[in-house]
Amino acid sequence: MYLEHFGFATFPFHLTPDTEMFLGLAPHYEAIQTVLGALDMGEGLIKITGEVGSGKTMICRVIIRHIAEHVQLVFLPNPALSGEQLRATVANELGITQVEPNTLVNHIQHKLLALAKQGKQVVVLVDEAQALSDEALEVLRLFGNLETEQQKLLQIVLLGQPELDQRLTQHHLRQLRQRITFSAYLRGLSLDEVVAYVDNRINKVGGNTGLFTLHHKKALWRASLGYPRLINQICHKSLVLACRDQTKVINNSQLYRAIHDTYDSCKPKFKSPWLWGWS
Repeated sequence: MYLEHFGFATFPFHLTPDTEMFLGLAPHYEAIQTVLGALDMGEGLIKITGEVGSGKTMICRVIIRHIAEHVQLVFLPNPALSGEQLRATVANELGITQVEPNTLVNHIQHKLLALAKQGKQVVVLVDEAQALSDEALEVLRLFGNLETEQQKLLQIVLLGQPELDQRLTQHHLRQLRQRITFSAYLRGLSLDEVVAYVDNRINKVGGNTGLFTLHHKKALWRASLGYPRLINQICHKSLVLACRDQTKVINNSQLYRAIHDTYDSCKPKFKSPWLWGWS
């Protein structure tokens, strides 16, 4: 679309999380270190929450890439499951098949004990955990009870939107809430982090970081609230408009139109950054 126009090797602002584009900015780095550190210490239940578009799925993929070799991972990217379906999914990921549903938990426990004797650590990683039903959350809590005298047989990492935190305040989920040993919240990026984020992505595809001026990056920060998904959407649309207009750098009008075309962004009233009241 605009690769040749700007001399990019690939699209710098894809919405699909690409770990090759990852930059270890403070909120993301802290979340990753929280998870990896807690897993290394053998903690049972870890929670990471953040707003829509804050980078949870990217973090999830980075964790998967950096997880230790002795860890057997059970990854649940789509957790809209009943309790029975969740048990069956975990069993299947552990290689347990063709057993009666009423014996499934016993088979899972025996498998976990066998893996522990082999020095294996089993981790269930749940993305979009706010979609878990109460029944599924209770299944995870009971899985978290599986342990020997020395260690947890199953560690659980939940990544979800703030709705997960809201649900965990409910009285009937207090047992699960009390088992969360480490947690982190993904805040929006600061101005300096947004500048570094945009420049990193443009650099990695062979582009010119001067495509967006500092004024534009400040406007981008305000409009996106520092959330990577909105940053990507606005930057991508700005580049499309610049290519269509045959300009080699982004101008105020293009950025203004891109922001107004992005649904959840904070929209300025004027087309000139110094009139947006965002100094």
